[in-house]
Amino acid sequence: MTAGKDQIALPLDWPQAQDDSRFILSDANRAAFDHFRNWSLWPVKASLLTGPRRSGRSLLARAFCERVGGRLVEQADRHDEEALFHAWNSAQDSGRPLVMVVDEVPPAWTPALPDLRTRLAVTPVARIEQPDDALFRSVIRLLFADRGLHIPDEALRFVAERVERSYFNAERVVEAIDRFAIAERARLTLPTVRRALGEGGLIDLRGAA
Repeated sequence: MTAGKDQIALPLDWPQAQDDSRFILSDANRAAFDHFRNWSLWPVKASLLTGPRRSGRSLLARAFCERVGGRLVEQADRHDEEALFHAWNSAQDSGRPLVMVVDEVPPAWTPALPDLRTRLAVTPVARIEQPDDALFRSVIRLLFADRGLHIPDEALRFVAERVERSYFNAERVVEAIDRFAIAERARLTLPTVRRALGEGGLIDLRGAA
């Protein structure tokens, strides 16, 4: 895994799963990361992982499951409840942990199956938060790099100071700037970024000097 100015390299003993270099460790996801590092302390061999979509939650869960031979269930809160109940029991019998990635955790998610509700009540929860400033900048930089582009530090700072921090917004910002730059045949500079975000309705150009 690589580390840039605003990101921290993950420990060398973390699994090198496919594309795991895209998981950037910060205060927003450190608690969830540590939760999986310390999985031997879980009260049961199962865990719920929640957080905003596009936050790297599936990436983290998949890397963990590949490392320990566990089972991953995506969108578990939409999964067949009977099958999920049996998967939970199987994890306890086999000792191979079950990770359930969900949008909502109990009590917001209340399965109809009583036996599943009982098991989820004792299942630990790991949570990824919306990005902090360092992670937001690093995600934007990574998304530009995916397109073969480098955003100057002053332009990145401008974005981070004016756009609401979220994983979804990071993708919207990069898409809007790239489209604008291509249409205008403009270099990726601070003026280009300012105009792209303003014309895309992502910022109010008034007072955005």
